[in-house]
Amino acid sequence: MEDSRRVVVVTGAAGGIGRALVELLASDGDLVVAVDLTGTDVAQVAASLGPEHVGLTCDVSSEADILALFAQIDARFGRIDVLVNNAAMGPTMAPTIETGLDAFRKAISVNLVGPFVMAREAASRMKPGGAIVNTASLAGVLGNPRRNAYAASKAGLISLTKSLACEWAGRGIRVNAVAPGYVRTPMVAELERLGKADLAAVRRRVPMGRMGRPDEIAQALRFLASDRARYATGSVLAVDGGWASFNQPGDAHAPVDGTPAEELALPDLPDNGRIVAVTGAARGIGEAIARTFAANGDTVVALDQDGAGAMALANSLGSPHLGLALDVTLEKPVVEAFEAIRARFGRIDLLINNAAIADAFKPALDQSPSDLEAVLDVNLAGAFLCSREALKAMGSGGMILNVGSINTFLPFAPRHAYGASKAGIDILTRCMAAELGPSGIRTATIAPGYIRTPGVAALEREGHIDTLAIRRRIPMGDLGRPEDIADAALFLVSPEASYVNGSILYVDGGWTSFGNAGNACMVGGDTATEAAE
Repeated sequence: MEDSRRVVVVTGAAGGIGRALVELLASDGDLVVAVDLTGTDVAQVAASLGPEHVGLTCDVSSEADILALFAQIDARFGRIDVLVNNAAMGPTMAPTIETGLDAFRKAISVNLVGPFVMAREAASRMKPGGAIVNTASLAGVLGNPRRNAYAASKAGLISLTKSLACEWAGRGIRVNAVAPGYVRTPMVAELERLGKADLAAVRRRVPMGRMGRPDEIAQALRFLASDRARYATGSVLAVDGGWASFNQPGDAHAPVDGTPAEELALPDLPDNGRIVAVTGAARGIGEAIARTFAANGDTVVALDQDGAGAMALANSLGSPHLGLALDVTLEKPVVEAFEAIRARFGRIDLLINNAAIADAFKPALDQSPSDLEAVLDVNLAGAFLCSREALKAMGSGGMILNVGSINTFLPFAPRHAYGASKAGIDILTRCMAAELGPSGIRTATIAPGYIRTPGVAALEREGHIDTLAIRRRIPMGDLGRPEDIADAALFLVSPEASYVNGSILYVDGGWTSFGNAGNACMVGGDTATEAAE
């Protein structure tokens, strides 16, 4: 009988992030192939996980080594389900004029070409449902002095993530990436030892006041490799404590004495039993989020302009869940609603700003200021107002999760107001991450693509959207489910995502990664998934 456990290949497995990841995967019941350079203790790492796991050596800059590696995996397991490209060569920190071409090429070879060859070989062996996750870097998103080859290779890896996601979506293989900020790894420790990194200065630059831990990056890699992220492909999740969200002179956090405790070990953070306020909760994505959090053991306060719908949802969830009527555009009722939540439960741990409306689909020449204001008032000002009031009852460990959109990144014509509102949501999230990080409060944005909700169904009935054309534009060839967004939301607010702050996660079937002409996927009629919805 074939072993049903996933076979997961992790490169760079003897280092900080890789070691934390293989331990997580083994605890999940996966069969782990730990890979690292000759001379590392990768064999001992694998042995510590149990006899069913294996440690193998490979220089990912050598195609011959990679082919030999996969021959060994074929002989031992006969298949691959997940690949995590985590091996990397760190920055040399040399000035441009002192960097040799061979050194530059070596970094590109290890950090970019090697992951490509690994992905090529893994994908050729994967069945539908396979996943590839790449460890990129914030250095591939933001410029840094003296990191030319490293940063360029990581930017290339991010681009590769998106292009492979589009090419292989039709084969049922997802490709995503994690972009860590500063993490307490042996690589960073070596930079500090050599006098090339001032970690005290780094901590002052991070709104959360600390570097990340290897397990925090490993948890993000694990999530993106899991079925909980089944509608995310081509996505790049920054796990940086809010580094990329801070954009002004001076320090993002007050100086910290010594090494913060949370930089060394996971604090005792709750992953259920929280008080969770969800706007726009009566149906669609909001309802799925409310039900998912209630099933997780959290107490949900469902808020919606459709008060009867919010109360019906709360009643279906049972005590102690609560449903309240709320128009997020009206200041006095919003203030009163959040005061009522605080009076009843004593606190608010999580706010999920999901309430939103679509625009009128009129050409710009026919739109008036009131057309824009109606959408901006609900989607953007309403989210701000609810956040302001929730923060009055939120302490350290709390979080605000905003629901954005693919229109954050790629606006649609003539949906000017909707795109502007969702772009505003993304930057609102980042502004609050920079402000609230020192208080121990995180923020993030989850950006859905086309999701099969009652709202999307209404747009289709009214002739505003062509679902078949949309499915052809999505690399995965299908609309997502509300539960896909709810699963991602549950991860982002969990202790597993404790270093995610100010980041945006696209859950869009690859929509925002496709930049070619023509269709991203060839589809005909309804898929089995859609027919079942």
